[in-house]
Amino acid sequence: MIEILGTLGPACQSQEVLEKMFLEGMTGMRLNMSHSGLWDCQKLLQSFHQAARQAGRKPELLIDMQGPELRIGVLERPLTLREGASVSLPKEGEADKGAASLPERMQDAPPIPLPGHALSLLEPGDHILLDDGKLELAVTSLQPNAAATVIRGGTLTSKKSIKIAGKDASGPALTPQDRENIRLAKNFGVTALMQPFVTGREALLEVRKELCKHHMGHIRIFAKIENRKGMEQISDILPHADLIVIARGDLGNDMPLWELPSAQKKLAERCKKAGKPFLVVTQMLASMAESPVPTRAEVSDIFHSVLDGADAVMVTNETAVGRYPVETIRYLKKTAEEAMAWRR
Repeated sequence: MIEILGTLGPACQSQEVLEKMFLEGMTGMRLNMSHSGLWDCQKLLQSFHQAARQAGRKPELLIDMQGPELRIGVLERPLTLREGASVSLPKEGEADKGAASLPERMQDAPPIPLPGHALSLLEPGDHILLDDGKLELAVTSLQPNAAATVIRGGTLTSKKSIKIAGKDASGPALTPQDRENIRLAKNFGVTALMQPFVTGREALLEVRKELCKHHMGHIRIFAKIENRKGMEQISDILPHADLIVIARGDLGNDMPLWELPSAQKKLAERCKKAGKPFLVVTQMLASMAESPVPTRAEVSDIFHSVLDGADAVMVTNETAVGRYPVETIRYLKKTAEEAMAWRR
């Protein structure tokens, strides 16, 4: 049976909606730990477990760790960035301190706080991709203050992902909050853990060691492949992961988008050859964040991902913040079932 996975969030926080999603065929859900800890999600998780019981399901609960992924700091409010506009790039935690020292022409430039080790890697001309590549900046200067021009605009909110094109600026495999969430995992019914940006066995061994430390060695580890380095090291990763995640969001930031489908195919073939289950995620039903019906291209994408051997398919924003979480699961499940019929 193929796993049908949604993502927990405000759009599906009620027990009633979650129960409907389970009845439509959802087998489990992802909880994004990039913005909060398990303690902060107690009410949401209570609704999740109660809904599963009411629907007669024993669900998968995945926690998606912070891991080494870079993220911007906290913004006072969402920023609307327009193409051609200037932004300042202060060190995280020093946005206010740096504002007064900006040149006059930059005084009104909105600040986008970056982690210190990311700032240290920047050079003029570098391109910074934000929020899975939805927004793009070009670095224009570093002295006396880092600044950039908006190449691709949009709305930016706190803690969105950062990718410096062509550079590795990753942090530690486990953050302090990750370790705390692992410590609490058993209390909240966690059944699997998603480790971001895996590029070798070391991160997975560290995660397994931390799980065993808290008597959670049975929890499955999902290794997210999100860049070229992860693809190149897949032979090293496969023996130490319980499942491979083909995470097309950041993977598509690390290569021209037209190369992404072949990258997905290559990873699927490697997993099948090794007998390792894999999951496909990112924008599978993106239009359903606003529409009750998907596009023809989206259902075709799901169908072919399953036909290529996927053991699980997942949606993220579509159920977390979208308008039609129940309908999203219905289309995901029915399309996957159609593909499974062809696989047989």
